[in-house]
Amino acid sequence: MPTWIDVCATDEIDDEDVMPWDHAGRHFAIYHAPDGQFFATDGLCTHEHVKLAGGLVMDHVIECPKHNGRFDYRTGEALGAPVCVNLKTYPVRVEGDMVQIALD
Repeated sequence: MPTWIDVCATDEIDDEDVMPWDHAGRHFAIYHAPDGQFFATDGLCTHEHVKLAGGLVMDHVIECPKHNGRFDYRTGEALGAPVCVNLKTYPVRVEGDMVQIALD
């Protein structure tokens, strides 16, 4: 059964933005979609392991700041070269005003 962990308050991430979150030696990226939903993925690009939180977010896409690899952060799908390996995604929920991520 997953454990739900508080990440941040809902107002700590602007609409259509991403923030880094490190926990237990792992890097995550937390996204605030334009429709108000929140999402979470691994925080490192699958191409060269650069932190994605420094990248550009538009619509539901995160673009890696190093080589412009793009992912759909809702599904983790790699959207073309140079990335070809999908990102791992994690369940997210909002409890009160807190964004929470589920980790095994």
